[in-house]
Formats: sequence, C-alpha cells, structure tokens
Amino acid sequence: MTRPLRLEFEGALYHITSRGDRREAIYESDADRSGFLALFGDICNSYNWVCHAYCLMSNHYHLLVETPEANLSKGMRQLNGVYTQDFNRRNHRCGHVFQGRYKSILVDKETYLLELTRYIVLNPVRAGMVNGPQDWPWSSFRSVIGLAESPAWLHNDWLLSAFGNNKADAIERYIQFVSDGMHHASIWTGLKQQIYLGDDQFIERVQSQIDPNQDLSEIPAAQSRPRPKPIHEYLSLEKDRNRAIARAYQSGGYTLREIATYFKLHYSTVSVIARNSKSKT
Repeated sequence: MTRPLRLEFEGALYHITSRGDRREAIYESDADRSGFLALFGDICNSYNWVCHAYCLMSNHYHLLVETPEANLSKGMRQLNGVYTQDFNRRNHRCGHVFQGRYKSILVDKETYLLELTRYIVLNPVRAGMVNGPQDWPWSSFRSVIGLAESPAWLHNDWLLSAFGNNKADAIERYIQFVSDGMHHASIWTGLKQQIYLGDDQFIERVQSQIDPNQDLSEIPAAQSRPRPKPIHEYLSLEKDRNRAIARAYQSGGYTLREIATYFKLHYSTVSVIARNSKSKT
C-alpha cells in the first residue's frame, strides 16, 4: 500500500500521535516523560512550532501543533529519532521505541482547534487513569489553568483568549468547556480520508495548496486571489494596526509568520488578530 502523502504548508495545524512498538510503553519513568517534553520544547523552538495542547499517555502521545513553516516531517524525525536514542540509553535498551511512522491529521483550525484541545487532555480520564484532567501531570491542562508552571512553548494565552479577555474568567470557562467534553460525541466522526479533520471546503482549500509533483518544502501559496499589496500599504489604508494585519492576511499573499515579522509581533498574537477579525465578518 502506498504511504499517504505528508501534507505540509505554512500555517497548517496537526493532531499528531505516535504509538509504541508492539503497543509497548514509550515511557518507563517520569524521567522519560520529562525528557520527552524537554526535547519537544527544543524542537518547538528550533522549528518555530506553536503547541496548543499535548498529553503523554503510557504507550502513545497526543500533540496539537501548528507549523508557521512547512516543516512537520523534519521536526518529527528529530523528535521520535532523538527520543528513541535517549530512551534506549536511559533504560539500557536497544531497538525501536515507536511503531512505524507517526500519524498526523490535518485539522481545520477554525472548526476543530478548541475541540481537540479538550479531547487531548481528556484522554487519561476516558482511559480510567485519573478522575479528572487536573489529576494527570503529563498533559497541558494543568499549565493552562494555572496549577503548574507553563513551558514557554505552550501557547496558553491564545487558547484562553477564546474564552474571554479576563484570564481568571477565561480559565473558569475553559475548565467547564473541558468538563462538558466528556458528554460529547466523538470528534473523529468528522475525519475524512483518514487525514483530514474538516469539511469538504476545508479539504479543497488544503489540496489547492499542494502540488504532489513538487518537493513539499517548496509548496507555493495558492494564486486564486488578486495580487496582494505590500504590507505597508495595508497599514496606510487602515491606520489601525490590527485591521491592517487582518487585511494583509485576508489578501492571501502573506503567511502569519511573514506578517508577524513585519509588525515585530509574536506569531500567536497575529494569529489571534486574524481569527478575531474573521469571526466579525
């Protein structure tokens, strides 16, 4: 069977899982889990990844990662490869740790990002390992709600901004949102072709950015829109910085990363501005 194409482009959002070889544990101790998270943090920094949620289980992990650059495969090779070396050295083992390649689902950010953040942190609860997500120390949930120190690579503010402007209120609403998820239908009913979590329009939009005959590291942006103006012109037209950012992104000519660089803002800040603008249209 032909392996599915790795779909990579700037700004893509993925749900990523990787399971242990022969379904065996991929973590034998807290040192393994801490080592994995330290390595993952280094890769987020090196590859400019944005992590929205994570959960380390016993024989697999869940990551929700956004890639401002089209570099998922490169980062994942390093994550699983280096972790395998570290795990074997630490536990006096040899051989494979993971079962084949990792699995990545391309996600419609506008529709499924929030749903996935709660699906991921509820995994230990559904597995009967703990009573509530706050009891599992190896997911992003405790950091988001302030029960644990948050690593710099975990973008809590972006997530909480969806639940309100006041942080305390947003945390309370997020906790309730996660709790409500225990009673919701499976998120995977929306999965299509085993690689897309989104509707038909999302799939068409994604496929328009992929040329299967090109190197995935050189995928061009879609050319269906009018030629975009230089970014500084949007600022002169709008005066308001946030509206200029929104117009530049909506032009289709610039990635969030490029806009963030121009305005000297963090990628996640520009992402929030673009998302908020879209919700008002």
